Amino acid sequence: MKDIGLILGIRPDVIRASKIIKLLNNSSEIDFDFIWSGQHYSENMKDVFFNQLNTPFPDFEFNIDVTNDATTVASIIKETYSHLENNKYKAVMFLGDTNTVMGSIGVAQHNIPIIHIEGCMRSYDWRMPEEKYRKTIDHLSDRIYSYLPSYKQQGLNEGISDSIIKVTGNPIVDILDEFKDLFDSGVDYLNDDVKKFTNNQDYVLVTCHRRENILNQKSFERIINLINSSSKKVVFPMGYATQRKLKEWGLKLNENVLVIDPIGYLEFIYLLKNSSYCISDSGTVVEEACILGIPTIQMRYSTERPEVYEVGSSIKFDPTTEALELDQVHSKANELNKTEWSHPFGDGNSSEIIVNDLIDLAKKNEFNMHKKEDYDFDTSRSFLK
Repeated sequence: MKDIGLILGIRPDVIRASKIIKLLNNSSEIDFDFIWSGQHYSENMKDVFFNQLNTPFPDFEFNIDVTNDATTVASIIKETYSHLENNKYKAVMFLGDTNTVMGSIGVAQHNIPIIHIEGCMRSYDWRMPEEKYRKTIDHLSDRIYSYLPSYKQQGLNEGISDSIIKVTGNPIVDILDEFKDLFDSGVDYLNDDVKKFTNNQDYVLVTCHRRENILNQKSFERIINLINSSSKKVVFPMGYATQRKLKEWGLKLNENVLVIDPIGYLEFIYLLKNSSYCISDSGTVVEEACILGIPTIQMRYSTERPEVYEVGSSIKFDPTTEALELDQVHSKANELNKTEWSHPFGDGNSSEIIVNDLIDLAKKNEFNMHKKEDYDFDTSRSFLK
């Protein structure tokens, strides 16, 4: 029996967990398997990130049906359950809030302890599938790693036991610190069209992928209007689903906007580090920008990362309402570019904190951190006597 099975499935999870994976891989004190759910399956959305960050490739890869969310989740649960029939672990670990973490249901059906990295984040926006997923896995979990004390408090407010939540800081800080010099080489991976387009001039970087944004025509139109109102050059690595909706709804981007396919992490962070500011609906991107000192316009009705507003690295653009003065939104972002802030996400040792705790729990065989008092209740009306 191995200590841990780590199941990941999307690009940001590979990036955030890359140091954790390497530390586990290099440790003689813990045995683990790295399992790929298959949620991201195309070359430039998966393999390139393993290569660029020199992350060990998965030991196992599931074969899932990605036709839609239902088939994806159902097949991940089935594949997880089947995998655990043939491969034994003391605990199974997930990261984040995607379709992949719903594999935790298959783990729970085997009554194996569940570990959740990135626990207790909350946007309180019930339109988001991610909000439903993160609440589900948190309430199934036996050990939760929360990045910030405020996240832990949100879990406590929901009745999750204090004994299972450990505050660790955010492992993305570790990655941005460790690969600082490597990210400067990202320019070598950029397409010549991008380098020619930017030509050492000021530009804005854009990402947009959230379903509540791109599947709502009014919201998406407002986002396109915001992008088109920029007076700077705009580089827009656009996901394939976003490209389809842009074409389907006949929306047009101005000539100062360069649309490219999704790119590697080194290229992306290079572009982010050298941008005037970033317009994004990605939670991970606004974190990364905050850590790197780059302002963001966050295209969200609500966010699970309000810290970026609190430290002054981000301003809010709500796509659900009409913003009349779009030029003022850009003006505020330009003003942020002249300010400094301290990011709140940790000191760059989060991966070590998580791995050291996992090693300690493995030695004690105590991955289930629930205490008896968590389940104390009146048994007089139950079958328990």
